[in-house]
Amino acid sequence: MYKIEQSLVLIKPDAVQRGLMGKIIGRFEQKGLKVVGLKMMNLKEALLREHYAHVVDRPFYAELSQFMSSSPIVALCLEGLNAVEVVRKLSGTDNFEFGTIRGDYSTSNQKN
Repeated sequence: MYKIEQSLVLIKPDAVQRGLMGKIIGRFEQKGLKVVGLKMMNLKEALLREHYAHVVDRPFYAELSQFMSSSPIVALCLEGLNAVEVVRKLSGTDNFEFGTIRGDYSTSNQKN
C-alpha cells in the first residue's frame, strides 16, 4: 500500500565538511521525495541524548556524541510516497552497499 509519509534525515558532520549536502539531497529528490523542511544546526548534548536515547548507555555513545557535535549537521524532513522505506533503501544499511548514499559517500564504518 502506498501512503504519503515524512522521514527525518541527518546529513552528518563529515558529509557537511566534504561538501556533499547537495549531492545527498539531490539523490532523495531524484527518487521523488520532496524536501519539506531543512535546517543546518549544531547539535547540543541534550538533543543528542534524546535522538540517540536507544544507545545512550552503550559504550560507543561518547564517541558518537563527540562526532555528531563536532561540526554542523543538516536535518531534512522529506515527504513522499512510502518515504520511510525509500529513505532506508536509498541510505543503505552498511557502508559498502554500492549505489546507496552510505556506500557511495561514506569513508568510515564508524562515521556513516
